Amino acid sequence: MSPLLDQAVAEARKLPVAEQDAIAALILEEIEDDRRWEESLARSPGKLAALTARADEQVRAGLCRTAGFDEL
Repeated sequence: MSPLLDQAVAEARKLPVAEQDAIAALILEEIEDDRRWEESLARSPGKLAALTARADEQVRAGLCRTAGFDEL
């Protein structure tokens, strides 16, 4: 376990059980979302590449522009 996760778990242990369960549910949901996302990308790697290429074409054509991180 990473030191940061170890610290987070230690702090969570100090909370009431209901709050611990809420945090645990959020973590498990995030892990499941990541797993589904990875599986989705693995099933269709060509789709993501095609979408990226299409977006690049639209930017070059002046149909849209890229946003910097400070604009998000």
